[in-house]
Amino acid sequence: MAQAVVIGAGPAGLMAAEQLAQAGHRVLVAEAKPSAARKFLMAGKSGLNLTKDEPFESLLQSYDEAADWLRPMLAEFDAQDVKNWARELGQELFTGSTGRVFPTVMKASPLLRAWMARISEAGVEIRTRWRWTGWRGEALSFDTPNGGQAIKADVTILAMGGASWARLGSDGAWADILSQKGVNSAPFAPANAGFLVDWSDHMAPHFGAPIKGVALQAGSLRTRGEAMISARGLEGGGIYTICKAVREGAELTLDLMPDLSAEDVAQRLSKTRGKASLSNHIRKSLKLGPTRTALLTEFGRPLPSEPEALAKVIKALPIRHSGLRPIDEAISTAGGVSRDAVNDGLMLTNLPGVFCAGEMLDWEAPTGGYLLTACFATGRWAGRSAADWLQTS
Repeated sequence: MAQAVVIGAGPAGLMAAEQLAQAGHRVLVAEAKPSAARKFLMAGKSGLNLTKDEPFESLLQSYDEAADWLRPMLAEFDAQDVKNWARELGQELFTGSTGRVFPTVMKASPLLRAWMARISEAGVEIRTRWRWTGWRGEALSFDTPNGGQAIKADVTILAMGGASWARLGSDGAWADILSQKGVNSAPFAPANAGFLVDWSDHMAPHFGAPIKGVALQAGSLRTRGEAMISARGLEGGGIYTICKAVREGAELTLDLMPDLSAEDVAQRLSKTRGKASLSNHIRKSLKLGPTRTALLTEFGRPLPSEPEALAKVIKALPIRHSGLRPIDEAISTAGGVSRDAVNDGLMLTNLPGVFCAGEMLDWEAPTGGYLLTACFATGRWAGRSAADWLQTS
């Protein structure tokens, strides 16, 4: 009998396992994939953004409706704690101009190796290619390379991620298993996802181009974050920031000249046009550059010739898109185990002794370090709560 079983070897699961081991418990981590933390490693390929260095209340606001729920967990393990944790594992860090915190080496692999070594020294056993299939009576059931295995645990922590990037391990298959046990979950939806756009042929030369000097707006959300034109649509941190509002039905618009008012734009367009074509007049008057000009042509045609009307289009260019990228291509997912399905310690009320952590829970946040911070914090919280439960049960 294993005293504690953690299912899922991502950041939340490893954090939970380490907390249990530090409390003196025997811990087995079961991971469905051939190696641990595959999505964590993938995130680090373009630079591992560990957290966001900002005041706690500002950090908390990025979790939107879940902020109140996550507050005590993030207060126990906030951005400063994430930085201290990484430094304890021998990682030098730097903070970018936007407050995003990265390892100096940028990659995730050195940090993961150091962490896995420390976890192993604490006595945690990790078994890979162990896919959880539910319960067999009171025992946890697994498909393994050696056939079916059943383990009866004193406490279980589920940390299997959401439903994006299934090839890396987060396939959401656990939702049906928990539903059969009466656990309430919100439906999965893509979060931090790009938008699909059926471009006209004239946009092909701009594929891969960054969109600079613009502001994106959807509902009450407005951002000047980065965006990029891809062959399939629009990508980038700015796009991901407003993804939720668009998913919920808000119109997406692009302000091509956010530093000027509509009146200022109209005034520039009111200059004598002479024999110049409208496109040349816009080019000379506004100096939008090739990318912004291409977007104006793509989404604004037919362009009005009156300065005031054209200025309105330039300040709020409606982006026609076909919705969000498929859920498996999203960076993260909304939905998961509902707040009312767990107690304050993240234990499932329908399944005493079973805890949940990480992206399995129904919260979402933009990119920029917020996702990892909450995965670390909820994993740590679940691990400590499970250790307390073992002591008192």
